[in-house]
Amino acid sequence: MTAYQAAFHEWEAVTGYSARTIEQQRFAIARFILWCGERGLARPQDITRPILERYQRAVYHYRKHNGQPLGVSSQLNMLLPLQAWFKWLTRQNHLLYNPAADLDLPRKPKALPKGLLTVAEIESVLSQADPATHEGIRARAILETLYSTGIRRMEVVGLKLHEVDTERGALMVRLGKGAKDRLLPIGARACAWVAKYRDEVRPLLAAGHDGQTLFLDDDGAAFQPGRLGDLVKRHLHAAGIHQPGACHLFRHACATHMLENGADIRFIQVLLGHEKLTTTQIYAQVSIAKLKEIHDATHPARLNRQKTTEI
Repeated sequence: MTAYQAAFHEWEAVTGYSARTIEQQRFAIARFILWCGERGLARPQDITRPILERYQRAVYHYRKHNGQPLGVSSQLNMLLPLQAWFKWLTRQNHLLYNPAADLDLPRKPKALPKGLLTVAEIESVLSQADPATHEGIRARAILETLYSTGIRRMEVVGLKLHEVDTERGALMVRLGKGAKDRLLPIGARACAWVAKYRDEVRPLLAAGHDGQTLFLDDDGAAFQPGRLGDLVKRHLHAAGIHQPGACHLFRHACATHMLENGADIRFIQVLLGHEKLTTTQIYAQVSIAKLKEIHDATHPARLNRQKTTEI
């Protein structure tokens, strides 16, 4: 099966799939092939829908080192690549029919974002970056960029020098999630910190092999996603915030705070790079400020309290 897998990933690369997507699918498919090999299944033609359903049950019953099961998202990460692979195998006429076509996958719950930070908490985190040090200026520039634009961690890591125009207040995300570009506004305060970092700190870090990446680590190279997350988490902890997540907390805060201040949800959709509006609407459920305002103005209990006060 590995030969078919290699051909599939080559096709994905040729047709424009991102390297990250291909790597995630490579891991999931390799795990499935290993499972099949343990059961004497050596060819894609040996796979039937009952076998895939058996594997799906094995994924469901799998337990991590801490004894916890895989979440629904993790299960889907293991199963969706198989659907894509078998769809490709069928289209390429390696299979007569697609055994994964009608596979019933678990539904991903529409959970509200966890760990919503208030404006005051965000400001507290930002203030943890020491402006008297080069590291502090860099950290503040990164945190301000995350909060002002709501871009993802991987998008911050990939930013190039020419993609942030601090004079016009514009930021270009190249090949974001879904391999799509988007031009975004970035606030004046964030621009000021980015410009300060770019002009005063980055020249001290650049080592000539940075590929014009905007944010450089202490070694003069582009940040690894994990190291960037650790930097953000350190500042969250310094502010006394120990909620799960790091960079994504700023993404949630950006969207929710703008909605509470009257931004149209379709603008938030463009800002966050969501393909579907339903993905963005989850933030409208988190944004409770307007709902509280309407509740206070219209709920009978509130009206009764006002009358009692007047009497």
